[in-house]
Order: sequence, then structure tokens, then C-alpha cells
Amino acid sequence: MLGFLRIIAIVNAAAWFGSIVFFTFAAGPAFFTDEMIGLLGKPHAGAAAQLVVHRYFIMQQWCAAIAIAHLIAEWLYTGRPFHRLILILLMGLFVIGILGGYVLQPRMHELHLRKYAVQTSPEVKQSASRSFAILHGTAQMLNLLVIGGVLVYLWHVTKPVNAARFTSVNRFTV
Repeated sequence: MLGFLRIIAIVNAAAWFGSIVFFTFAAGPAFFTDEMIGLLGKPHAGAAAQLVVHRYFIMQQWCAAIAIAHLIAEWLYTGRPFHRLILILLMGLFVIGILGGYVLQPRMHELHLRKYAVQTSPEVKQSASRSFAILHGTAQMLNLLVIGGVLVYLWHVTKPVNAARFTSVNRFTV
């Protein structure tokens, strides 16, 4: 059972890390290439990116929840105490996923609509553009923190377990 739990943790951490790296360095920037903007136009490319960002935050939340559930299952099965730093890290990553998905992303969507709406004044568009840039920068900094945090978690779940701690040591007598 412990091997099964370990495999779940490793697969979850690897998928989580891989999805974050793929989105950050490949999928996200692809929406703002000259080809994509030429195909869709800047407002629609941004709107399409927001759809992917929404799925990205759902993925983060699920992976964080699975990691926390794994930590609890491992504690129940082995009786080992939690690694407090890992628990704090996972809770922080989960909170960042919630904030990104339910605070930052909806606010950025609203600002995107204002920025490209035909009826709005140039002052409102400029203000929305400035606010959007600040929120986008904040989201990018949080994303870099998440990459580092998930990398630490991936390292934690892939390092060998100290087996001597759970098995009895036999003494040889002659």
C-alpha cells in the first residue's frame, strides 16, 4: 500500500510540475505570438488565453488537493508525523491556486473586457490596461513561486524513504 501511495504522489507531483512548466513557458506565451495575434486579433487572443488560464488554475487546485490528501493518507497509513514544512508548502500552493482562480483571474477578465470594449472612454481603457498589467505581473510572480514550491514538493516525494526508521534492526549473535 505504501508503494501505491508513493506512486500516486510522484505521478501527481510530476504532472503538476509538468503542467506548470508547459503552461508558463509554452502554452501561455503562444497566445501572444505574432501568428496568434494575426489569426485571432489581440483582444481575442487574450480572451482565448483566459480560457486556458481558467483550466490552469483548476489543474493547480486539483493537484494541490491530491497532494494534501496523499499527505493525510500517508500519515494515516504509516503513523509518521507530517512534515510541517511540506504541509505548509502544500497549503500555501493550494491557497495560491484558489486566489488565482477565484480572485485574480476573474478580476483580470473584467479588466480585459474594459480594456477592449468599444463603448469605454480612452481614460477607462488606459486605467484598465494599467490595472491589468499590475495584476498580470502579480500573477506571474506568484506563478514563479508556485514553480519553485512544486519543484520542492516533487523533490520531497521522489527522495528515498528512510527505511531503517520503520524496520527493526536484528542483532547478530554468535
